Formats: sequence, structure tokens, C-alpha cells
Amino acid sequence: MYRKISDFVDDWSYESEITLKLFNNLTDEILNKKFHENVRTAGKLSWHMINSIGEMVQRTGLDFEAEVDDTKIPAKSKEIYDAFKISSLNMLEAVKNNWNDSSLDEEVEMYGEMWKKGKVLSSLSKHNTHHRAELIVVMRLAGLKVVGPYGPSKEEWANYGMQPQE
Repeated sequence: MYRKISDFVDDWSYESEITLKLFNNLTDEILNKKFHENVRTAGKLSWHMINSIGEMVQRTGLDFEAEVDDTKIPAKSKEIYDAFKISSLNMLEAVKNNWNDSSLDEEVEMYGEMWKKGKVLSSLSKHNTHHRAELIVVMRLAGLKVVGPYGPSKEEWANYGMQPQE
């Protein structure tokens, strides 16, 4: 759970940058490609990540512009990239401009439970990380280049002058 706005801002800024780098490698052709009946498509995964920003944080009463219609998955990867960037930046600005550190201890109703606002933000960040990992697997199956969020991806090892790990 976040206890300081600055900690969330730092974490979310990094996490959203990594997500945008990943979204930048999506292609229109794979957005709706189904690799397995139990695995969401890249389009559904990425659109769910985008919609969750508004869906989760707006439940706290914080008002900001964000995509929340999970039924209209774009056909273009650029639209996914842009929607995440806009929703993410709008949410981050709303948090910075409307909340302070003590706001993070305030409780709000979330999914039938009472959560502190700091927990909402923490859950959003972890939710994003979880689905980003799923998206990386789908992108690998599609043969797309991926980024390593917490260490180099196979493609990035060469940048360090090292052989990729297998």
C-alpha cells in the first residue's frame, strides 16, 4: 500500500513508461489473434489494462478523463498506445493535484470491501504488472519484440554486450 503520493508517482511513472514501450511494439495484425482458448488476445489484454485505470481509480471519487468502455477494443495498436498514455497521465495528474499523503489512508468502497486509497493505487500498479506479463507471453508467441521491465529481455541482452539467457 502506498503511504506517500511521491512513491506512487515514482512507481507509476516507471511502470507506465515500460507499458508504453511494450505497447509500442504491438502490431495491428496480432491484436485479435487467439493463441489459445484460455489466453486473452493482445488487444483484450492491453485494452483491459487501459480500462482498469479509470475503472479502479474513479471508484475512489477521483474525476479524470480515461477510457472505461471495455467493449470497444481498437483495431489499431497506435490507438491502444495513445489511450493508455492519456488515461495514465490524466490519472497521475488527478492524484497529484487532488490527493495528499493523508488522503491515502482514507477508505473507499471497492468491490464490496473497504480499501484505503493507497491500497487502490497499489492494486492498480500490481494489476498492470500482472497483465503486462501476460501480454509479454502473447507477444512472444506472436514473434514480436518485447522489453524487459525488470531486467533485459532476450533482445536486450546484446545491448549489454552479453549473450541472451535461454
